Amino acid sequence: MKRWLIAMLLGIPMTGLAVETVRLENTTIALEVTPQLGGRGLWFSLQGHGNLLKVGADVASQPEPEVSAMADDIGYLGHDVWLGPQSQWWRQQDANPVRRDAKANWPPDPYLAFAATRILERSSRRLMLEGVPSPVSGVQLRKTFALDPDRPDTVELQVQARNIRDTPVAWDLWFNTRVPSSTRVYVPVSAQQDVRVESITGRTIGPLLPRIGDGLFSFDHSPLPAGMTARRGKVFLQPSAGWMAGFAGDQIFIIRFPHQDRSLIHPEQGQVELYLNEAAGSEGLLEMEVHAPYRTLQPGQAMEAAERWTVLPYDGAHTREAQVAFLCGEAAERLGEPDLCGTTNLPR
Repeated sequence: MKRWLIAMLLGIPMTGLAVETVRLENTTIALEVTPQLGGRGLWFSLQGHGNLLKVGADVASQPEPEVSAMADDIGYLGHDVWLGPQSQWWRQQDANPVRRDAKANWPPDPYLAFAATRILERSSRRLMLEGVPSPVSGVQLRKTFALDPDRPDTVELQVQARNIRDTPVAWDLWFNTRVPSSTRVYVPVSAQQDVRVESITGRTIGPLLPRIGDGLFSFDHSPLPAGMTARRGKVFLQPSAGWMAGFAGDQIFIIRFPHQDRSLIHPEQGQVELYLNEAAGSEGLLEMEVHAPYRTLQPGQAMEAAERWTVLPYDGAHTREAQVAFLCGEAAERLGEPDLCGTTNLPR
């Protein structure tokens, strides 16, 4: 995709360079990935429909960031891969002793997030990127994006992390997919104890409104009370199956992944996490996150994780009842997973 077109799609005046992207597409879907900015997903949708991902204006205004252990975060958003747990981000390194000694949990590793990647393989259906070795995290990432040869509505994402040090490192692989806060997300859960809610509240910031019913977690997006300007916080979930789904306008975005036992996920994290920043009168942010098992890698050892993204058209009502009925009925049938929603008494 041309640089000027990226800026146009983001609604940004073209005052400087924007990133180059590689487009994978068929007659059903389109995926845009930039080899810059750590190999980041910037677009995913049905052909002729709007972008499901939320992309920050900095993609156009800061396409060539400085990459160093001193760099701060830049709000590129889109789809990225982090490492977990967050509490360890700056604890396993000497490149920035100040952040290490402060036990900093922000920003994410700039080498993984910002550095340009090398294209190892490129075709109209598959893209493989290799990141730079990170002196902060001690790993090198390799990312693969591919159209599913059997399902024209699906793409496959795979990431590999290899230990580049001569000492062990311990991490999990963490997919982070940003979407607008208006996206209505559903996650399968078995019980209340599988959900941990951490609201970030203040004088004008209200608590999250979690809802659990019929085996599904979702947010209640009721209007903010008078005097409140936002809702903000994070939910940590142990899902009962390896998927979550988000309704966005006339599309439904389904993310599938290998379901893991709770014992394999770092105790500070959840296999699925949802970060919501919902502000009155503006488009906020929702992060659809998935953690792979936490592992210790010996020198030279690698680990992998994967997701499958599917997008389907949706022309139903924007109510929880209608969306759950579609998800657990027509969507489940089209995915070839009639038991997608389990054995709960959900409408079909």
